[in-house]
Amino acid sequence: MQPAGRQRPVLLGNPEVRAWRDGDAWRVDAVTPLDPVPRRWTDRLASGAAAHPDRTLAARRGPDGQWIRIGYADMLRRARHIGQALLDRGLSAERPLAILSGNDLEHYQLALGAAYAGIPFAPISPAYSLVATDYGKLRDLIGQLTPGAVYVADAGAFAPALNAVLPPDAELIVGGGDYAGRAGTGFGSLLDTPVRDVDAVNDAVGPDTILKFLFTSGSTKKPKAVVTTHGMLVANQQMLLQTFPFFAEAPPVLVDWLPWNHCFGGSHNVGIALYNGGTLYLDDGKPTPKEFGQTLDNLREIAPTVYFNVPKGFEMLTDALERDAGLRASFFSRVKLFLCAGAGLSQAAWDRLDAAALAHCGESIRIMTGLGMTETSPSCTFGTGDVVQAGYVGVPAPGCRAKLVPVGDKFEARFAGPHVMPGYWRAPDLTADAFDDEGYYRTGDALRFYDAARPELGFVFDGRIAEDFKLSTGTFVSVGPLRARVISQGAPYVTDAVVTGLNRASVGLLVYPRMEHCRALADMPADADAAQVLASPPVRAMFARLLDSLNAGASGSSMRIERLLPLAEPPSIDHREVTDKGSINQAAVLARRAALVDDLYADRAELAVRADGGGTRTTT
Repeated sequence: MQPAGRQRPVLLGNPEVRAWRDGDAWRVDAVTPLDPVPRRWTDRLASGAAAHPDRTLAARRGPDGQWIRIGYADMLRRARHIGQALLDRGLSAERPLAILSGNDLEHYQLALGAAYAGIPFAPISPAYSLVATDYGKLRDLIGQLTPGAVYVADAGAFAPALNAVLPPDAELIVGGGDYAGRAGTGFGSLLDTPVRDVDAVNDAVGPDTILKFLFTSGSTKKPKAVVTTHGMLVANQQMLLQTFPFFAEAPPVLVDWLPWNHCFGGSHNVGIALYNGGTLYLDDGKPTPKEFGQTLDNLREIAPTVYFNVPKGFEMLTDALERDAGLRASFFSRVKLFLCAGAGLSQAAWDRLDAAALAHCGESIRIMTGLGMTETSPSCTFGTGDVVQAGYVGVPAPGCRAKLVPVGDKFEARFAGPHVMPGYWRAPDLTADAFDDEGYYRTGDALRFYDAARPELGFVFDGRIAEDFKLSTGTFVSVGPLRARVISQGAPYVTDAVVTGLNRASVGLLVYPRMEHCRALADMPADADAAQVLASPPVRAMFARLLDSLNAGASGSSMRIERLLPLAEPPSIDHREVTDKGSINQAAVLARRAALVDDLYADRAELAVRADGGGTRTTT
């Protein structure tokens, strides 16, 4: 929990909520109403072009390292030409624009151009093209969409994927590079299209018009295409503005890497900059040892006013802040808020980040959490009140209604409001299953009250219901809280964990280690083999201590971990074990590594740690 010392001032909303019991369920509704919203998403681009035409909307470093900037008026001009070009090609919801490559200025222009013309676009994880090898997942997503045009930034790099999945009737649009399979249309030619009727088409775009298709991350099941409308996105951005009214005090400045094929980066963060007249600096870095240096370079030059990341990104940033005075001076100069999403930030990482801020500027920077998902575009709840701690997700934002329904011994969170999707694209059965008889979206997330006696204080995240299981004894294991405890107590050596034990007598763990820290602990070079690092005495001893720590004070078999196995092989995107934002698909890991789990319980697994005092066990 953040200390009660001096906190940097930040203007936050404090929405009033009403909570009441309804039979076995609970209802918690935002009483604070949602203020009026624009009719369509691109209205904020048009109003920004009129009010501050030369202000930078988006910027990205060019090959020479200098920032290439696009202002509001220039972006509107580009969106009109691109929108006309896409209209001329007959694109529609039935034949949308698919974007296979990642975050760049061309991607942003295409997205706004399509939105201006009322044509849905679908950003697809570039990892499915550039990291995956069998293209099965990409082929499935393209099949769900039937796109009329496909964009890639570099035709040469994407050639193998295009050979595997490019529909014969889809036009290929390229940012550059050569592709021998089919002639492509250069992105630049779209900007040369004369504007004719696109403005009239834009006038007809309304709240129910489909803005984009976003695929769920597949953290528990197969990805589905979520219909995101113009009305959903503007409603959610207004919810955010009323939750964080400091966005209106000064135009927000973001330095952000989060992928646009996910709702956090592509809807939440991109939206905050555009909706509030701010500037988005595209960060080509990522929270990996190889690429995070680019992020740090950007943060030394551009000081954000609000900073978003996933837990691993915040952990790596804290490492750098603790040792780099110049980075601290820039980063903390005007940032008012941190928000972690995609997964829960461990309390240990939370405390280290807060300590770095206090040590440098004598102020605690507010760390925010909330609950959101692709189907709700994305935000539903935020913690803006006095409760500040890891796992707390707050109360419904203005305009959002929540219902907690008992499922087993937990409560499933369900939401309704103007930010909730109409359904999954071309999947009526899945859509029907996603909503209850009152039209509330069934999230599959479990929540509990922070204080059962004061439900108006809001919720604490209680895991994914689909991940929970029973031991062979019939004892129920709540995976989410247990996994969070492993990550927190294992910091900085643990990046994630998968809980095992379905139909077995005891709980176990498959642990994904943070290899850079394990190599440092083992005093081995950066290129040292992962298995050798994990077999080193210091690392083996560390995992043995972790298991002892996890079991200290554990009450009952559902909380006691009998065995732990660190994994040398990272999670596979081909096998859906991990998304490109780092979320682990527990079901996919357990299915693919079933033999390894068998070995773990049969005491055949190398490097396994036992809770019976036997220490680390290896086999020969």
